[in-house]
Amino acid sequence: MASNATIKCPPPMKAASNGVFQGDNPLHFALPLLIIQICLVVVLTRGLAYLLRPLRQPRVIAEIIGGILLGPSALGRNEKYLQSIFPARSLTVLDTIANLGLLFFLFLVGLEIDLRATISTGVSQAPFLVFMGVALSITAFPVLARILAELKLLTTDVGRMAMSAAAVNDVAAWVLLALAIALSGTDHSPLVAVWMSQRCPEGQQVDEMYICATLAAVLAAGFVTDTIGIHALFGAFVLGVLVPKEGAFAGALVEKVEDLVSGLFLPLYFVSSGLKTNVATIQGAHSWGLLVLVIVTACSGKIIGTVVVSRFCKIPFKEAVTLGFLMNTKGLVELIVLNIGKDRGVLNDQTFAIMVLMALFTTFITTPIVVTIYKPARMAISEYKHRTIQRKDSNAQLRLLTCFHSTRNIPSLINLMEASRGTGKRQGLRVYAMHMMEMSERSSAILMAHKARKNGMPFWNRKQESDPNHIVVAFEAFQHLSQVSVRPTTAISSMSSMHVDICNGAAKKKAAMIVLPFHKHQRLDGRLETTRADLRLVNRRVLEHAPCSVCIFVDRGLGGTAYVAASNVDYRITAFFFGGRDDHEALSYGALMAEHPGIRLDVIRFVVDPRIGGDVIEVDVDDQSRVEGRSSDEEFLAEFKQRVTKNVSIKLEEVAVSNAAEAVEAMRHRDRCNLFVVGRTPEGQVAAALKSHNECPELGPVGNLLTSSEFSTVSSVLVVQQYRSHLTGDSLTSLKIEDAAEDSDSQ
Repeated sequence: MASNATIKCPPPMKAASNGVFQGDNPLHFALPLLIIQICLVVVLTRGLAYLLRPLRQPRVIAEIIGGILLGPSALGRNEKYLQSIFPARSLTVLDTIANLGLLFFLFLVGLEIDLRATISTGVSQAPFLVFMGVALSITAFPVLARILAELKLLTTDVGRMAMSAAAVNDVAAWVLLALAIALSGTDHSPLVAVWMSQRCPEGQQVDEMYICATLAAVLAAGFVTDTIGIHALFGAFVLGVLVPKEGAFAGALVEKVEDLVSGLFLPLYFVSSGLKTNVATIQGAHSWGLLVLVIVTACSGKIIGTVVVSRFCKIPFKEAVTLGFLMNTKGLVELIVLNIGKDRGVLNDQTFAIMVLMALFTTFITTPIVVTIYKPARMAISEYKHRTIQRKDSNAQLRLLTCFHSTRNIPSLINLMEASRGTGKRQGLRVYAMHMMEMSERSSAILMAHKARKNGMPFWNRKQESDPNHIVVAFEAFQHLSQVSVRPTTAISSMSSMHVDICNGAAKKKAAMIVLPFHKHQRLDGRLETTRADLRLVNRRVLEHAPCSVCIFVDRGLGGTAYVAASNVDYRITAFFFGGRDDHEALSYGALMAEHPGIRLDVIRFVVDPRIGGDVIEVDVDDQSRVEGRSSDEEFLAEFKQRVTKNVSIKLEEVAVSNAAEAVEAMRHRDRCNLFVVGRTPEGQVAAALKSHNECPELGPVGNLLTSSEFSTVSSVLVVQQYRSHLTGDSLTSLKIEDAAEDSDSQ
């Protein structure tokens, strides 16, 4: 007999409340409840990301764990909490917002992928096998890129192989899931996208109308693919793939959309997945055994398969195993696959929970295992001959690693390269221009892979199409106009470990000197203002660990705001010589520059006035060291004079001073130049008298004086430190003291 009883459904949630003073509970209304949910998600996931940072885990791990904790597996066991914060009738709104964010995120992923080939169609569907197979075989390309960058493996052979394989894997996974039908729903998108790209040339502001039209097209593409029976995500992804990557249009889209989507909406998707994940469904020995079986199957299939193929390609066993674990990384795409499978009824609750835990476990173990096997974070140890500018073989090729973090000092850096090329007699100057890019949570995986692939490669070894990066264009133009070989390279790292990338890069490129930017820039009134305080820490650590000589470039506009052609170069360089190895290197660098036909070098040697003797300052140095230092300086100067005798552009002058004030005054009288070249740790009595000027120990006493506000000059400054295997004495002590002070300030 049929029952006449009716089921009473709860009324739909209204959007906004009238406020607690009107007797309304905000948690019973859609908008305030959604705000609470978003805030809770952001706070929890960011907190977990901070706690997992020492373990070098990517943020996706924190977001997956956060979603599970908020779901029925942990906090959701409290029924009151679940009904208050995540009631069943609110999940539709949450899922909609999460999927809308995911829609735009997949559009951004497609926007970064530059496909040069057509994907074939006609793949047949076998639901369970497809979902399980893809879920087990996926390698999370963005997660892998971040792990490789964090472990300093991005530019190694292992890193490049892993990124290449993961990129192919990622595309193949989408092809399998979309069944290659997604392209059929957006036949006219390429024409529209090309038209928009042509209407937004490089260097001009992108019209807001085109941005809005494209974002609307993303939603329309999602609607079309959903209508034909494919998930809406694929329409957004395919539209992103079809948008041209050249010009300013794609960059403007990423800039306007990425932060909001990745930082705010994407974590909601992980929470939405976590609310569907109930670990309690895994009960009994059979279920837990199934979880172990899935993890073992996923790991062994990927790792063993990678190792076998790698060994067949004659890759060393340790690197092959490392590749295997790197390729075993899972992430967002894995969860998308599982969620679609669950929504389509292909995966039940238990299978879904098992697969989520498998993805979490396999990604979590990647970093610690790779660190244990491959030891990637060590400073590179490389033996090579020419580690200094000062050398006996003057005809050997000179290699410089010049570092920059923004476009501000590019013109001066290029002018410094021009000044450093010497004559055409030697084997030439090769410059590796390293762009120091701080790795943040929004750093693009595709960008990291692109930079790693072109790391240190010559311009002529690239594809024929022009690179839209204006920094690369500037260096490429300079190379064509000069006799200098320039190869752009990139360091993608957190600022706390940037020095490792710089030192490793210098060792791999066999550089004789690293050129670092000063952490301050010149304001319009001529004073120096801090650009980035963390650059100072990078500079000090490079000075301590560098495999070659180092100089810090204090840029006050060397040559102006544009590149000065070789025929127009007219620079005067002043080198102050007190004594010691750093001054030897500084003077050698100055002499190299003086080989340029448009450069004159004035060498000012400071000595103690013989009438004063030892009264300049009391120096606590034993007599033997003083004698050895003096003889070393005299020997160097004698050899230097002999080498530059025929060079009329070099002028050597000796100045006798009786105290520090006279030395400073003598320097003031010689400030009419374009560039000062000085040693970081000068030696001798006169130099010791100047050590009261020590605001920035990485510059040394003379460098501090030349950059201080009391020394009014418009000249740029190069502070040089000559390579030695281990820093000692004042060179090391000043850096250590400053490190300790920074640590105490941070605490």
